[in-house]
Amino acid sequence: MKTLKKRLGLLDVYAICSGAMISSGLFVLPGIAAAKVGPAVIFAYLLSGLLLIPSMLSTAEMATAMPRAGGTYFFVSRSLGGMFGTIDGVGVWLALILKTAIALLGLGAYLAGYVHLPMRVIAIAGGLLFMGLNIIGSKETTRLQVVMVMGLLAILAFLVVKGAPVINRSFYAPMAPKGWDQLLPTTALVFISYIGLTKVASMAEEVRNPGKNIPLGMFLSLASILALYGLVVALVVGLVPAERLHDSLTPLSDAAGVALGPRGVSLISVAAALAFATTANAGIMSASRYLLAMSRDHVIPGRLARFSRFKTPIHAITLTSGVILVIVALTGLERIAKLASTFQLLVFAFVNIAVIVMRESGIKSYDPGFKSPLYPWVQILGVLVSVVLIPEMGLLASIFAMGLVAIGVVWHNLYVRPRVEPRVGAFGKMAERLGERLLERDADAMGLRVELRQIMKERGLRAEDPFLELVKGADFIEIEAGADNEEVIRRGSTLLAQRSGISRDLILGALLARDRMGETPADAGVALPHVLLNDVEDFHMIAARSIPGVAFPGAEQDIHAVFMLLGARRAPTRHLRFLAEIARRAENPEFITKWITAADVSELAELMTASESNQGERP
Repeated sequence: MKTLKKRLGLLDVYAICSGAMISSGLFVLPGIAAAKVGPAVIFAYLLSGLLLIPSMLSTAEMATAMPRAGGTYFFVSRSLGGMFGTIDGVGVWLALILKTAIALLGLGAYLAGYVHLPMRVIAIAGGLLFMGLNIIGSKETTRLQVVMVMGLLAILAFLVVKGAPVINRSFYAPMAPKGWDQLLPTTALVFISYIGLTKVASMAEEVRNPGKNIPLGMFLSLASILALYGLVVALVVGLVPAERLHDSLTPLSDAAGVALGPRGVSLISVAAALAFATTANAGIMSASRYLLAMSRDHVIPGRLARFSRFKTPIHAITLTSGVILVIVALTGLERIAKLASTFQLLVFAFVNIAVIVMRESGIKSYDPGFKSPLYPWVQILGVLVSVVLIPEMGLLASIFAMGLVAIGVVWHNLYVRPRVEPRVGAFGKMAERLGERLLERDADAMGLRVELRQIMKERGLRAEDPFLELVKGADFIEIEAGADNEEVIRRGSTLLAQRSGISRDLILGALLARDRMGETPADAGVALPHVLLNDVEDFHMIAARSIPGVAFPGAEQDIHAVFMLLGARRAPTRHLRFLAEIARRAENPEFITKWITAADVSELAELMTASESNQGERP
């Protein structure tokens, strides 16, 4: 499977998250929302952002555990199973393209008066431009994203500074003229303003050091945009009379006109164009990665996973952009944005449940670089937020969400099931662990554990993992011709017992039992006998070389390098990271040749320590 290049850093993550949030929620909705609840609309925006925090934390955890294109689709399908994954993937992709279409229409509306072209023509031209940029490459796209977001933030900050001195405080009273019971429905209305925060999860595969950059970028983005929304909405309420604000679809332009005059209106038009452009750009990026992930899993046709010469998923980008352009050409979709956010709330519920399932599954290779605090209360709160806010969206929105669920179920049963072996996911593993039911095929059979270990190998070690110290302290032994795999394990067990103080018979018995059952990883000339024991305080390794080669169960070729690892049961994920790192280094096509031809033990040790150093997640 081809993977995307890791080109995106912390600033890119911040720009994607922020650019996806600053859009119609700020430039269109404040007037509509103020008409419902009055000046208390300020609190509605703040509360809406705070209610997103549980889902942000859960998304960050899942994205750092499974940094793969496809975002929540990948998480949900691996945790709750293929059926839920299909529902999630279809629904989120549709929600993203609807919001992107709205952003392009907003871009056309704000620019139409300046370039003297019809709104839809401008929107289509913008869609084609962003499609081309996404095909060229994500790094090139996010460079533009960074510039646009920084320019947008600068303009809005300028408006706040210049507008604050002329605020009319009497406009804030009464704070909730229609009653505080309207606060929650208004909070649900403006919730769409923040849902772009989690879009970066769909690009986690392209983020360097995802364990740090994804949660930090999301947190910084939410904190700054939450403050920005609060300040800008408070400014709008304090500058524009209520009777004018409640009927306005351009509230920021109205506020800029009061504070700065005609030049201010033009400046805000530029800011609006930047806002809608960043949202449209991030939307195409994110939606195309959902198609890429579903295509890899054969949920949709495989040709959508093909890459261009720029190493980007060209067919996924083209199809996503094409559907968006058709929507832009045929209809306006402002009201559909509320429906799309309803399904996004449903997806957030899935993600919060997925974190609980993965934590309770007992799968040791589930190794997120960031873990949500206050588990599981944060996840339970995240589910309750969705349960409370979805009904506030209205009956039509709820029906729409259920319709998308039905589409996902039908597609899964008619297209996916006949082509793909059912994926049980981590839910089956959790159910087995809790004793609710036994499954004939658990996460191992479905490949989930293998997939997580592959992700672990790609992501590499943590900064605190003492891998180099482990290798430097290892014993190296030569295996004579004629020795079999059990003799190798016996010799290694003796040395491991001396190092750890654990009974040789206990270590030997555990290693031989795994080996005879074919559970010793062995491939490409390398075998990795390993065991976790309760009384072990540290990690110990023995490295063995057999120039003529030794046969191991399950290996398709003779084994020349054997790395025996004894680990502490209290740290199973570190144990797996060490194994993954050894396997990654041994994948070098020259490794076995150099291992066999090394002159002495010192060269064997140097071969392991001189390989690409991977202290900390690889950039």
